[in-house]
Amino acid sequence: MSQLWSNSDDHSRLIAGEIVEVIPGIRRLLAPNPSLMTGPGTNTYLIGSTDIIVIDPGPRDDLHLERIVQAGGGNIRYVVVTHSHRDHAPGAAPLAQATGATLLGFDERPDFVPDGRVAEGDMLVSDRWRLEALHTPGHSSDHLCFIADAVQPGQPRVVFSGDHIMEGSTVVIGPPDGDMADYFDSLRRLRELEPPAEVIAPGHGLVIFNPDEVIDIYLALRLNREEAIFRSLSGGPLRVSEIIPMIYSHLPDNLLRQGGRSIWAHLRKLHQEGGVSSPDRDDPESKWSITSS
Repeated sequence: MSQLWSNSDDHSRLIAGEIVEVIPGIRRLLAPNPSLMTGPGTNTYLIGSTDIIVIDPGPRDDLHLERIVQAGGGNIRYVVVTHSHRDHAPGAAPLAQATGATLLGFDERPDFVPDGRVAEGDMLVSDRWRLEALHTPGHSSDHLCFIADAVQPGQPRVVFSGDHIMEGSTVVIGPPDGDMADYFDSLRRLRELEPPAEVIAPGHGLVIFNPDEVIDIYLALRLNREEAIFRSLSGGPLRVSEIIPMIYSHLPDNLLRQGGRSIWAHLRKLHQEGGVSSPDRDDPESKWSITSS
């Protein structure tokens, strides 16, 4: 995230440990890991009734994993993660081991070793839904979204967005694994889906029923932020730490570091496009300046 989570009363409907069928054949189980960074907590999804696909088991919390196992009723076939961050993936391996399911992800990471890898266009099928993988780097280089179409017609097209899009907050893009240019491209890919998504099931927050509007808001917010960062350099070269109070004056101190990471990501994108320059774009302490025309 790059701003505080909303204090919407609607989030009181998100109760850790409660199984909710958000769409026929798709259940949500909220993990007990609320924080400034995760909002109400991580959403775990169970797709289907038999041959169940579990998306994002969340942290390695024994009670949460036990609840997933119980909800699966012995029918969990695949355990898949949208990305390998610690609020989404640590529970995946123990869940797969406990259920005999196949563990899947984009690639292997130091703390995440899947049984198999999911690439762009790969399909996972439950008894009620077909999921197609879409590689959406930006928040992380290994990030996947999953486009879900019902086996039987009559249900909306759903995108499981992980941390690519959240409800109630924007998203932190933290270099070097996070990349702002990739993030813009990935947002536009979702916006241009054909047929378009009708529902977004995010990794944090409530289900989103106006995907196009939300994606447009995300893009506009990022572009406005980028323009503000660019303008901050009009008086001369600055470090990220000097730009933070100019852009994120509303953030509490314990979130300023995350704001700085997003500023750095925007500057790296602007550098790639030729708008700003730096002696070392990979050094967060480097000074940045507007490129002379």
